[in-house]
Amino acid sequence: MLFRCKVNIKINTMKKLLLLSLFLIATISYGQSTPGKHSIRNLNVNTELSNFGVTYYGNDQIVFASPSEKVTIVRKTWKENGQPYLDLFLGDIAPDGQIINKRPLQGDVNRKEHEAVVAFTKDFKTVYFSANNYSERNKSVKSSKGFDNIQLYKASVNAAGEWTNIEKLPFNSDEFQSGLPTLNKEETKLYFISDRPESLGKTDIFVVDVHKDGTYGEPKNLGPKINTEEREMFPFISDDNMLYFSSTGHEGQGKLDVFVAKIYDHTVSVPINLEAPINSPRDDFAYIFDETQLKGYLSSNRKEGKGDDDIYSFIVGEQPYIECLQTIKGIVRDKDTQELLPGAIVEILDGDGNQVQITAATEDEAAYSFDVPCNSTYTLVGTNPKYLKETLEVKTINDVGAPVIEQNINLATEFIAVGDEVLINIDKIYFDFNKWNIRKDAAEQLDKVVDVMNQYPEMKILGTSHTDSRGPSRYNMKLSEKRAKSTVDYILSKGIAVGRITSQGFGETQLVNACVNGKKCTNEEHQLNRRTEFKVVQEEKPKVQEVIEEVKDVEPVKEEEAVDKLKPVMEKAPETEKLIEGKPVFKEEAKEIKDNN
Repeated sequence: MLFRCKVNIKINTMKKLLLLSLFLIATISYGQSTPGKHSIRNLNVNTELSNFGVTYYGNDQIVFASPSEKVTIVRKTWKENGQPYLDLFLGDIAPDGQIINKRPLQGDVNRKEHEAVVAFTKDFKTVYFSANNYSERNKSVKSSKGFDNIQLYKASVNAAGEWTNIEKLPFNSDEFQSGLPTLNKEETKLYFISDRPESLGKTDIFVVDVHKDGTYGEPKNLGPKINTEEREMFPFISDDNMLYFSSTGHEGQGKLDVFVAKIYDHTVSVPINLEAPINSPRDDFAYIFDETQLKGYLSSNRKEGKGDDDIYSFIVGEQPYIECLQTIKGIVRDKDTQELLPGAIVEILDGDGNQVQITAATEDEAAYSFDVPCNSTYTLVGTNPKYLKETLEVKTINDVGAPVIEQNINLATEFIAVGDEVLINIDKIYFDFNKWNIRKDAAEQLDKVVDVMNQYPEMKILGTSHTDSRGPSRYNMKLSEKRAKSTVDYILSKGIAVGRITSQGFGETQLVNACVNGKKCTNEEHQLNRRTEFKVVQEEKPKVQEVIEEVKDVEPVKEEEAVDKLKPVMEKAPETEKLIEGKPVFKEEAKEIKDNN
């Protein structure tokens, strides 16, 4: 093995309620971090000598390290293992994953000593690779202690596939090793191995920023979650920022084992061991993975191999998974009184509108809590009898161990009495200056009107629209009529019967502030006058007034009543499966819980 050449370098009632809630709509299950499932095989390209360190070169070719095949008068061997120095070879990928048609790489890349492990840019016009330390005159360079340390190089690849314009990277040093490069998907970060002074162990994984102008940032150690007091080597970063690497310091099955961790925006996950058959009691390293084909390659000197280090192909039956969850929690209250609303139903939807989880606000604190995947956008939906549905957007961040997101939900009663009028209790519908199109914020409020009209199918309403004072009064009257009509048309488009809603424009005759003609006001003050409201028509007021009085006197929702609110939908999706408190709960178990309530 080399890095100095490979490159020596609660079950209470509320919990039952939560389990029953599994039945509402098909939900998404989140499992714990898993190493995945692999099947591997030894390749025909292997010999009794060392072959390792595969890198994809396009979709159908492979670059790997193998002992030099150069014919010289004096055959040079590496004293550490008695084998010829390593060169870089190119091979074709056969349909079954075998590497065929092995031949040396063209150009100035293979020199007297070691070359190994490469990383290409996506256009394959630039390559980073590891090699012994050479001067510009192609002479070996030693450290002050006499070591020939591995260095990182960069080269251009011409149309013929030849490597030219080879140069050392600026953060190399004669006094320590740097090698085994791998690039992230965006080609903005180069990961590599080094034993430089900032290392925590014998060899650590570092990352350096690659700038658009061709310069580099300062190398940064990935820290103690990844690096140990021993050796971390052979990093490979996948397109989704899964960092695969080998280590003798993390707990494993033998010597070098392959591990995987997830790189986030500012944090990194705890690595997990990929287990057998990827790992063995001996050295397992240089894991690479094609996520589109679910195939990859691995190097190992396990005892069932052909000699020294061998290259193995593998097929992924189940990809490794790193769990990252963030908690979203809050309290459900009455918007006006701030009274707690225990038993209120809270759902969380994903970016496509699919229900992820659902729960009922707790009895004592009217609290809810969800653990959902990181780096995603969700919609919280809060509902309660006699209240309007409330939706809120929440975003989780792309980091493990992120702080809890506190998001309280304030529910507004369905109706509000204003003088002699009864209004649907939504936020005002506002319009842009001189416009009557429905804005996104207006659509959200109009959807609440639709919900109320569906809740009370006999109720009729009047949509009233108003303008600000700017412009001629007659024009403003016509503009308000257009605005009233546009809101009514929107509600009708949601399936509400034509005879249940009418509209009326009032122009600038009912301003809510002092912004009359000739009065200088801000745009925000004028905006308050550009509004639409929804009034319950006269004959429906007594019925609605009863609802308003009911809300004033409503008793807190009991747990069993909350269960009943969930039950009507339970029968719709009996196939639902979900994870609660780390334990999978299936339909049979949930049915038993339901029957016992």
